Amino acid sequence: MIALTGAVMMMTACANSEKEYDATGTFEATETTVFAEQSGALLTFSVNEGDSIGQGQEVGLIDTTQTWLKIQQLGATKDVYQSQKPDMERQIAATRQQLAKARMDEQRYRELVADGAAPAKMLDDASSQVKVLQKQLDAQVSSLNTQLSTLNAQLSTADVQIEQLRDMLGKCHVAAPTKGTVLEKYVERGEFVTVGKPLFKMADVQEMYLRAYVTSAQLQSLKLGQQVKVFADYGDQQRKTYDGTVTWISSRSEFTPKTILTDDERADLVYAVKIAVKNDGFIKIGMYGEVKL
Repeated sequence: MIALTGAVMMMTACANSEKEYDATGTFEATETTVFAEQSGALLTFSVNEGDSIGQGQEVGLIDTTQTWLKIQQLGATKDVYQSQKPDMERQIAATRQQLAKARMDEQRYRELVADGAAPAKMLDDASSQVKVLQKQLDAQVSSLNTQLSTLNAQLSTADVQIEQLRDMLGKCHVAAPTKGTVLEKYVERGEFVTVGKPLFKMADVQEMYLRAYVTSAQLQSLKLGQQVKVFADYGDQQRKTYDGTVTWISSRSEFTPKTILTDDERADLVYAVKIAVKNDGFIKIGMYGEVKL
């Protein structure tokens, strides 16, 4: 009886000594830092830590006055360019009329010379006048086309500049690039911000990842898309179980972080893996977690 009791105690001790997990790590989320894309006073900024915001939601406005005024100025410049466009038909109408009359005279003298009623010199003079007027008309058309082309190019340049300013105007509106929760807030309404200044940090905490580390031996039985069990550790032996999916396995080994435990605690080199977990609101960034492969 004593021997049987001892055997049962040893089996129980062995069972209790078995780990309920194969690797440990910490929970993380994909964090995004939103930066100012324009410089100016932050007129509005409705961001507070812990707020949930949707993708594309406007949360702030940088002063747009100077950009708007530049757009108005370029609009007025375009009107000036437009008014300077030549009315080609009207400006060459007189020369066209003179040329038409000269051709009629040339034809009349050609008939008179053919009938012997006029000297050949009169036909030569008429033909010369036609050539002179034709050259004048060609020169006028060329000059007006050059002027028109220059003004059209200036109008196109002004249009591009206006589009650039409108893009800058749009960037004055601070919007969330993705849905998520505000983690940190770096500025306050009324502050002057410059391009590249961080405004706030956010993360989608509904999709969490457990970053754990496995040994090379465990790596052999691990693959992308594999379903595993994940435990969120709240301390004092309080744990919650989640379904997880392996979404990333590092292709490079690294030394075991001091705060991480593996199934083989003697392992020096481990591989990082990421396991996606649907958050029910209880998992927090940086929380300790465990995984059972």
